[in-house]
Amino acid sequence: MTTLCPSTQPAFVQALSIIEGKWKLRIIYELACKEVLRYGELKNNVCEITHKMLSSQLKELEQDGMVIRKEYPQVPPKVEYSLSDKGRRFIPILNELCSFGAEISM
Repeated sequence: MTTLCPSTQPAFVQALSIIEGKWKLRIIYELACKEVLRYGELKNNVCEITHKMLSSQLKELEQDGMVIRKEYPQVPPKVEYSLSDKGRRFIPILNELCSFGAEISM
């Protein structure tokens, strides 16, 4: 078994700061499944989240380079979200989490 580094390891702390919180992993997961989602679709898929929380979590993920926000200049406004290259690099980790979840639920 591989030993893990201390939790004060800067790389671990940096990675954790990007995905910490109740909703970010769910948002990343939804975007990994559909590639491009509008705000309303994300809200429907993560139904327990409030509009304020979804908006703030998306802004943080965008600032961290995990999510791309594309706004179309039209009325009514249309905004789409997708994973950036950095966000797509996280998909194998999501797959491992899903595998782990399947194993422990047996």
